[in-house]
Amino acid sequence: MHNIRPKFNLDKLLEKAYNRLRLDKSEIAYLLTLDEAKDVGRLFQTAQAQRTRYFSDRIFLYGFVYFSTWCRNNCAFCYYRKSNSIPRRYRKSNQEILEAAGSLAESGVHLIDLTMGEDPFYFQKPDGLTELINLVKQVKIQTQLPVMISPGVASQQMMEELATVGTDWYACYQETHNEQLFNQLRLHQSYNERYLSKQRALKCGLLVEEGIMTGIGETVDDIAQSIENMSTLGAQQVRVMSFVPQEGSSMSSWSTPDRINELKVIAVLRLLLPDRLIPASLDVDGVEGLQARLEAGANVITSLIPPSMGLAGVAQSTKDINEGSRTVQGVLPILDRMGLKAATSKEYLDWLTLERINLLRQAKVGV
Repeated sequence: MHNIRPKFNLDKLLEKAYNRLRLDKSEIAYLLTLDEAKDVGRLFQTAQAQRTRYFSDRIFLYGFVYFSTWCRNNCAFCYYRKSNSIPRRYRKSNQEILEAAGSLAESGVHLIDLTMGEDPFYFQKPDGLTELINLVKQVKIQTQLPVMISPGVASQQMMEELATVGTDWYACYQETHNEQLFNQLRLHQSYNERYLSKQRALKCGLLVEEGIMTGIGETVDDIAQSIENMSTLGAQQVRVMSFVPQEGSSMSSWSTPDRINELKVIAVLRLLLPDRLIPASLDVDGVEGLQARLEAGANVITSLIPPSMGLAGVAQSTKDINEGSRTVQGVLPILDRMGLKAATSKEYLDWLTLERINLLRQAKVGV
């Protein structure tokens, strides 16, 4: 049985969102359930206008280094869950990581995203934390670029030490803010501890990326709640990715959702959080899915990976990587066709600096 939802005047609702007037959950849900092509088109056009209003025609580019595919967790959706014997596991050496980061820096990315599973090597090995901190420090020194770290749930000590060596971003995705659904996805993990890790990061002066997934059994109301939660958290970067079934996972028989759902979430995020960074990830559909995500209002291209270095993606472990498509040179022609431009390093650093000032100001007043 379908829920009967209130209808709204779409033009007035889009105008309200564009002017940064608060939308309640029923209004958000209405936008997320638009199904007429012309209505969805108007949603995307308004989102694009909002992006232009705050970011002009500039797009930020993130280099991605998935440096360890070992993980102590057994998430239902993940290819690299600890019980899956199918994937080729690797843990890159510091030299290999620095080589990949250097290659990305030379190509023109604005940030290096260091991602790993919750690798016991770093979490349980004596001095593992010290090795991880030193790695971040070396990447910062060699590339002279901002660094994002995605290590999973981080302790207070890890967060403080990451901040000490100049880490700029902490990324940790809740996937859903429906706690019951979270428990079905991230088996034997704490919803509260994962969410608190992001609050700890903000208090340590790190910018935070939060994210959700579509096609995992969530409802429209769950997504609306997640959008409110991401706003309340104060995350500076918010993302959504479509579920992709993974061989050897307990959700391998699930189907991947229609991408229109992800695109509508991107557009609504842009309208409601207009000055936030919203990624168009290459990790789901590769370069062929990039234009649609940018048309929905995204302003960051993520998961740019140097070819021929044995690095994997997450949702799509190999797609478009060795072909060299998931590179700066691979995406620039798409931006050009769309009338968009890669931002300069200064433009990204200016945005980053302003956000860090705002974060420090909020910490002082106890927001």
